[in-house]
Amino acid sequence: MAQPGPSILDVHTPTSSFAIIYSDAEDSLETLFVKLSKKTIAELNGRHVRSGWVKYEWNSTVWNLDDASDYAIFAWRMKSATPGGEGWPILFVRSPDSPLPTPPEYQNPSFYMFRPKPAPPSPRLPATPESSSAASGKSRKHTKAPKPQNTVPRFKKDFEKFHNENGVRTIAGSIGPVNNVRMLLKSGYRHVYISRKFAIKNGFIPRDAAPGHYGYSGIVNLGKWPITVGRTRTVHSVYLTEESHFDVVLGRSFVERRQIKFDPVDPTDVICGDTSEKIDCELVILKDGKGQIVTVT
Repeated sequence: MAQPGPSILDVHTPTSSFAIIYSDAEDSLETLFVKLSKKTIAELNGRHVRSGWVKYEWNSTVWNLDDASDYAIFAWRMKSATPGGEGWPILFVRSPDSPLPTPPEYQNPSFYMFRPKPAPPSPRLPATPESSSAASGKSRKHTKAPKPQNTVPRFKKDFEKFHNENGVRTIAGSIGPVNNVRMLLKSGYRHVYISRKFAIKNGFIPRDAAPGHYGYSGIVNLGKWPITVGRTRTVHSVYLTEESHFDVVLGRSFVERRQIKFDPVDPTDVICGDTSEKIDCELVILKDGKGQIVTVT
């Protein structure tokens, strides 16, 4: 169990690493953001750390640290871990509005998005008669055949689990004048779409749009709008949709324009082929009020 008093937390960004003092008795989510802001003031160009910028690693999994609920879980995990031990949390800070550094720029190998992927275990070849030692006829009768080992890599199991749970890829970017928008990335859709609620809130359509207009009688083209993902901006035709789960849907027209490449093993590994940028991607599993998984087709 952790001892009372201040502890040290390691922090990694895409380009640097440092440590901060953490006190369970004195710190809160707000004070934690303040400490991180002071350390990253130059790297973040004077901007303050805020919700959506901080994650932490615990038990080999990366978790969000966005709100009071996330912080309560984080604080509980801190109390149950040994400072500096294997289960001790590690913080990560990154502005989703800033593109990740690409070679030859420096990439911090301790940042979770730049860590090398574990190599899959090599399958064991079955023993051949030549390689096996001779055994007596009596011993052969009583020798049990070895049980086949499960050689399916863990990351492949996780990938299959991702599909079974209907997880979908989401990325952050901007559309028109609206920044830091969480957008669904799915090539099953043909175009780029925005939801009616998002369109009204941000002035894409009039607030007094009446039923029968702007999409109720069919999908309506809202014209061409700039979309920025990473450090690159492209212009796309945008359509209004009644999709209620996501504000923006980036479909096949965006995927083909940016030459998006998906890793068949790691669903969060997304690269824009036109610029070779690696995009920060998060998986989202949607559930309804009864806790049932909602499939996004």
